[in-house]
Amino acid sequence: MQKIGQHSDPITLVISEVVEPNLIEEYEAWTKGINHAAQQFDGFIGVEVIRPRDHQNPEYVVIVKFDNYDHCKNWLASSVYQQWMQRSQEFISKRSLQHQPHGLEIWFTLPKINLENRIEPPYYKQVIIGVITVYPLILLSNLLLSPLLQGLPALLSLLISVVFVSALLTYPVMPYLTKMLTFWLYPTSARRPRKARK
Repeated sequence: MQKIGQHSDPITLVISEVVEPNLIEEYEAWTKGINHAAQQFDGFIGVEVIRPRDHQNPEYVVIVKFDNYDHCKNWLASSVYQQWMQRSQEFISKRSLQHQPHGLEIWFTLPKINLENRIEPPYYKQVIIGVITVYPLILLSNLLLSPLLQGLPALLSLLISVVFVSALLTYPVMPYLTKMLTFWLYPTSARRPRKARK
């Protein structure tokens, strides 16, 4: 069995951070600083910050990508990363982090399990999930958008439809569906450990 530390595929960090509402400006400055620091490390691919809509409970989602797990691990274990984490304690009230080995899994709601023990869904299961989510969304897009897109160039109509489907697929459809099907996607992870017999 291949250990995750030997995984050569790109890995994505999805970091959720709830910020103190009165310290958003400080957080924004801190985010620019830590993102710049990450760029100096080997294997860094890119970063995307999704900003909150609710300013009363501002939750940021930061998506960081490295070319493989080892480079990602080097960043997380570095003194530079630890120093930036210490600086953030004053304005971040809650933080959670998930490792996602494949870019496609950005659409999956992963169970909260140890990274070393996680078994990724088989390829065929990911294809099935994709089909049963994308196909109905395409039908819905055609039903709702076709009357509005009449007269537009074909490529522009297609682009609008793709944006519509992708937006719904990312949230709420895929997270909700994969959470419901955790027992099937991650059967080993979803199984509760049995209590030892006395």
